[in-house]
Amino acid sequence: MNVPSEDAPQLDLQTLVVRLPAPLEELPSPPWLVELLRADVDAPLSAPDGLRDAVRDLLRGHGYKPTGRGKPSSEYLVGAAQDGRLGSINAVVDVGNAASLHSGLPISVVDLGRARAPLVVRRPPAGTSFVFNRGGQEIDVGGLLCLCDADGPCANAVKDAQRTKTDGATREVLVLVWAPHFEGGAHARATADHVAQWFGRLGAAVTSRAPR
Repeated sequence: MNVPSEDAPQLDLQTLVVRLPAPLEELPSPPWLVELLRADVDAPLSAPDGLRDAVRDLLRGHGYKPTGRGKPSSEYLVGAAQDGRLGSINAVVDVGNAASLHSGLPISVVDLGRARAPLVVRRPPAGTSFVFNRGGQEIDVGGLLCLCDADGPCANAVKDAQRTKTDGATREVLVLVWAPHFEGGAHARATADHVAQWFGRLGAAVTSRAPR
């Protein structure tokens, strides 16, 4: 799936469409995947020097500041893993979190059964927000690069919208690796490749990739 992007020359977006072999509630995370949620595990991915600043630069501007609670999700995951707070959620989210934790790139997972076409990446205007958890908390996404569907913003490199998150009935997801143009794009592609490989180990089919 080639998700069009508006006004994002710094973005090297990697996308995958993943079809699960069964409803998500029937696919528990195997031990090897849960192990990858640890900060000290020997993972096949690691963040290159300078990537953290490049990711922040990708999000910065147009009124958005990637600091504090608005920092990239990849930075949050590192802190959570180091503190022992990063646990298993479900197999699909665990793949995204493991890849993001070790690659240093933010990753979104969107349930395609809950998102409404068309999909496009753009910067919502100032004052735009969405609910990102079951508690009803909101994030202001004005000026932040977001995946938007027919109902508005639903995912970005900081938080994903509650309305398009996975649940037990999920069968097909869109995975987005929010990568900046960095060192020729090799790290972004390697991250997407490992995401595809890990989904393959779960018996899922990666049915589409963005042009490379």
